[in-house]
Amino acid sequence: MNTTDLKLFEAVALHGNFTKAAEAMFTVQSNVTARIKSLEEEFGAALFIRSSRKVELTSAGETLLKYSRQINNLLEEARSTIGNPDTVKGRLKIGFLETTMALKGPGLVNQLADRFPSIELDLTSAMRDNLITDVLNYKLDAAFVPAPVHMDELQQIHIMDEQLVAVVPAGVRSLETVLKQEQLKVIVFDQGCFFRSRLETWLAGKGISNYHKTAMNSMEGVVNFIEAGIGFSFLPNQIITAFYSKRKIKTFPLPAAIGGIKTILIYRKDNLSSPVLKAFLSLFTDKKKKD
Repeated sequence: MNTTDLKLFEAVALHGNFTKAAEAMFTVQSNVTARIKSLEEEFGAALFIRSSRKVELTSAGETLLKYSRQINNLLEEARSTIGNPDTVKGRLKIGFLETTMALKGPGLVNQLADRFPSIELDLTSAMRDNLITDVLNYKLDAAFVPAPVHMDELQQIHIMDEQLVAVVPAGVRSLETVLKQEQLKVIVFDQGCFFRSRLETWLAGKGISNYHKTAMNSMEGVVNFIEAGIGFSFLPNQIITAFYSKRKIKTFPLPAAIGGIKTILIYRKDNLSSPVLKAFLSLFTDKKKKD
């Protein structure tokens, strides 16, 4: 076993597919298959459950993945300490909600580039539950998600407080008139969206269950449909203020229990040996110390 074997193993765990892992590691599938088989023989246990559609980690594979991450993190730390202690190099995979990426992404990239220019960022957006799962499964190093998150494996840092507002077409006089419509229409993101969940909870609390839903996959699409008078939605006030203040829409405040959002940064506790992750987290922990 060598570090290349572990990297190939991690690639298969990440992609759930031998062919995709081979492409990501710039090798051939037969080599990946052979190295995984060699690892399984060395450890005396199956590391993956193989099917025609994908491969999944066994319990033994999950255990090895944790140790593999720790080994690679220690090697990163050794390279940084021995090679140039003032330079932290590596790549980070960070997840966001689409709205949080729009608000925090650009500033974060600039901040990281100024302090740690040798760290590369790979940013991705997804639904809240998917982001949490990907952090737990080591597919993301960290993710910005709405609280609360209560999982023993995860650590968290409070990032910011946001406020959801009801966003309606410009001609609407009050939120009450929207709710009294004969055919209530809402514009939402796909199933699993945190904002959609808050909207549906709010409507249920008012005893409203009969309404028409149109699901979109982008913020621009949601705003366009609201502006066209098709329906209303719940969106972060900061997003509306920053990017859509000149559109033909109107916002109404919501009760704190429904509208309040606390955004946190989550990461695995057992991934803290990574010097690259430590450097990234310092952007937020150092700021809190100054505050």
